[in-house]
Amino acid sequence: MSETIVFVNGTLPFEVREQLRRGCHAAIEGFPSPYGYNPSLAAGVVFLVVFGFTMIGHIAQMVWKRTWWTAVFWVGSLTELIGWAGRTWSAECPYNTNAFLMQITTLIIAPTFYTAGVYILLGRFIQILGRESSVLSPKVYLWIFVTCDIISLVVQAIGGAMASSAASKENGNTTPGTNIMVAGIIFQMASITIFVLCAADFVRRTLRRNLLQSMTGSIVPLLGAMIFSVICIYIRSIYRTIELLEGWSGYLITTERFFYALDGAMMVLAVAVFNILHPGWFLPGARETFRRKVEGDVGLFHELH
Repeated sequence: MSETIVFVNGTLPFEVREQLRRGCHAAIEGFPSPYGYNPSLAAGVVFLVVFGFTMIGHIAQMVWKRTWWTAVFWVGSLTELIGWAGRTWSAECPYNTNAFLMQITTLIIAPTFYTAGVYILLGRFIQILGRESSVLSPKVYLWIFVTCDIISLVVQAIGGAMASSAASKENGNTTPGTNIMVAGIIFQMASITIFVLCAADFVRRTLRRNLLQSMTGSIVPLLGAMIFSVICIYIRSIYRTIELLEGWSGYLITTERFFYALDGAMMVLAVAVFNILHPGWFLPGARETFRRKVEGDVGLFHELH
């Protein structure tokens, strides 16, 4: 395409816009990208590196400690990696539709893998501390919340694809796809809220029954990591919900710094905390620690009686 872009009646001809969306052209003054800004190349590279390190770290830790279920963490990081590759591509080709679709469909669903890991982790805690530590069994937790995750993932992916496809068309209507995406995120936020209430009940039961005593060197740090991760995911869900409710030309979605702070950074923290406090380091010895605690309590009971 020629580097000379001619506006007709204050806009670009449809044929020219189509060429921009299929090719790679630098930003043109007066013709905004689908983002409402030109994505930062430096930020894209930084997040690519960070998520790349978390992914490699989780793969290595999973294989080393043989905690195969933690694959959800590196799969989530891989999904984030693909999304940030799309944004890095967009930094050079801000009008390219494939780059835009690549980032929006992956970054919207990546946190679903992280929440799945958190749900499984709570189930492991319940298995260690006993059924009395929770109102629901680990299997029920897994079935309910992972099913909610899958539903949320599918709904968000469908909505994102519809909205992105419409945005790339002449006079395309992005409202239906956006509404579907919002519904998926709200559904995810609702399921996380219910999970938070269940997790709070778990903590209440364990404290009331003194189940966490003598466990400070095992699952307590991991429990703290889980709570921290959920908070980060929850902040991101709130941001994404408000962002999409404002529409594609809203203040949040067209202000780049909010995306980095409330989506990218939150997701880095949500998964990197498990690189530092990996379940493979804490869970294997936790069951034995709890067994010794129970046996000690029983022995003390017999001595006193």
